Amino acid sequence: MQSVVIGKNQAGQRLDKFLHKFLPEAGSGFLYKMLRKKNITLNGKKAEGREILALEDMVCFFFSDETFEKFSGRKVSRQESAERRNVGKPVPTLQGITVLYEDDDFLFVNKPAGILTQKAVPEDYSLNEWICGYLLKQDSAFEEELTAFHPSVCNRLDRNTSGIVLCGKSLRGLQYLSGCIRDRRVRKFYRTICVGCFKEKTELRGYLAKDTYRNVVKLTSFPENGPGNNIEKSVEAGAQVRAVCTPLAVGKKFTLLEVELVTGKSHQIRAQLAGAGHPLIGDFKYGNDEVNQEFKRKYGLSHQLLHACRVEFPKAEPENPQRAAQVFRGESLSGKTVSAPLPALFDRLQADLFS
Repeated sequence: MQSVVIGKNQAGQRLDKFLHKFLPEAGSGFLYKMLRKKNITLNGKKAEGREILALEDMVCFFFSDETFEKFSGRKVSRQESAERRNVGKPVPTLQGITVLYEDDDFLFVNKPAGILTQKAVPEDYSLNEWICGYLLKQDSAFEEELTAFHPSVCNRLDRNTSGIVLCGKSLRGLQYLSGCIRDRRVRKFYRTICVGCFKEKTELRGYLAKDTYRNVVKLTSFPENGPGNNIEKSVEAGAQVRAVCTPLAVGKKFTLLEVELVTGKSHQIRAQLAGAGHPLIGDFKYGNDEVNQEFKRKYGLSHQLLHACRVEFPKAEPENPQRAAQVFRGESLSGKTVSAPLPALFDRLQADLFS
């Protein structure tokens, strides 16, 4: 017999979902058969799979060692966990990541430009791997938790966009952050320098359609999904993309902007500002090539100057004494603001252009 005691990163999910993670090589049919035959039990009793796991619940597996090893893939998992330990070491492409905030459920970091938030191909190192390496360095016992739970980033930044990335360390932290982002309860602010004089606070609205072959988005004034072409909608049917742009400093040729991203779509800020006639400096995909070449020669700027500088969290909802089980309300983040300092090159450009 093998058993596992449910920890904080497994609690709160359905038993069948936990089993799929814990026994990744087992199919649904096999798992439900084992539940029916009581070869898998929950707290010593027969279970159906729909039960919500609680902290310190015990799941027992009445398998042979060979069967358990076959369906759990434990040898593979341990090998993968060993690889994750190396991710936190000074890999050249993952240098410069700094922790901005951390508690038992959340980890917020400042990502430099040039680092992937998530893998593009299996061989990549990304922020997700760095997080696993970081947590393993903090506590080697975390390796066992990786068999059933993987901490993960909750907001994605383009490779060459720097700034705040929100990560869930625990299952409830991951679920809370995902809900905040989905329901637009967390406010996200960016800094950039754009071409031209942007003199008034403005809300930009539009629709984005994605050209999947060229990996660019197209800004339109109406929803677009023409049949027979290579354009696919990157937003829900009829949904607009919105960004609020506030000028912080206006020069003769450029503007320092703070942008609140009301919606959150790939390349949204870059495409919307370019569509408004104010492309980001350094943006070779959507921007002004002559301007970009000038900044590349003078400053070595080879990517869009865009930095996720600040996030603001909502106040936690008050407890409801009539509810038997309280939903996790992210109390540690209630009303919290987290900021990320500007990269050195951004500071230099800001000083040269607006001082």
